[in-house]
Amino acid sequence: MNASLSSLDWSLIQTFLTVAETGSLSQAARRLGISQPTAGRQIKQIEEALALTLFHRKARGLQPTDAAHALLPHARAMADGMHALSLTAAGRSDRLAGPVRITASQFTAHHHLPPILARIRQEEPDISIDLVPNDASENLLYREADIAVRMFRSEQLDIVTRHLGDLELGIYGARAYLDRAGRPKTFDEFFDFDLIGYDRSDLILRGLRDYGVEATRDWFATRCDNHSVYFELLRAGCGLGFAQRNLADRYPELERLFPDMPLPTLPVWLAAHEAVRDTPRIRRVWDILAEGLAPQVS
Repeated sequence: MNASLSSLDWSLIQTFLTVAETGSLSQAARRLGISQPTAGRQIKQIEEALALTLFHRKARGLQPTDAAHALLPHARAMADGMHALSLTAAGRSDRLAGPVRITASQFTAHHHLPPILARIRQEEPDISIDLVPNDASENLLYREADIAVRMFRSEQLDIVTRHLGDLELGIYGARAYLDRAGRPKTFDEFFDFDLIGYDRSDLILRGLRDYGVEATRDWFATRCDNHSVYFELLRAGCGLGFAQRNLADRYPELERLFPDMPLPTLPVWLAAHEAVRDTPRIRRVWDILAEGLAPQVS
């Protein structure tokens, strides 16, 4: 066997696979947590070991060659094997110590999780926490996170979920804005005021249409898809908008409108891969998250 080929290690295969999936050295480097020059050197190293050209340079990135396409199924099989090995090893750990990676939406990570993570650090100082605020879904199957706090139930196989309850929503306005612009007496009058909506997300539009209101994006005077910034726009008096009651009711500068009007709720779920769910440190963090989030939901 070729000496270079026999010494081919997993990190080179992983870089090859990631570059093929992203089409970019820079994106692959960010995903792998390495520098772009390192990624480039690793691609060169695997090409030399295999005596193959794996990528063609194009104006918009790197395009896999026919040889690369032939190798990709085997590289993906290796990746699946490595992830399975990692999950199995993690699930066998019996120590109440080590890292736990938690992913949650940016809003949840910002407004709800910090005091809960402070409790974890106080009660379990040997457990370290990696918090990943991300509105995209981290892949629990590939250990991109150990525990996810989500507003939907995962349908993936091998994922354990727990429904903690539902977050109630309300319609709010800053008292300073309402004192200046007046207060809508009926829900129909709500649309005569400045409204805060989302930019590219159609979540609010779909919610209004469910109520028979054919709203359009241009009905909103201020638009932002970042939920934490959206909430600050509401507090600042940019107009009327929607907010989680458990948070908005804490701020005296906000006034709730139409309290008797039924609104959709947001379900809160915990999720983890079944192979690691009963690992002592992950179970402990799971339980503290459930206890800490419980007062926020109904």
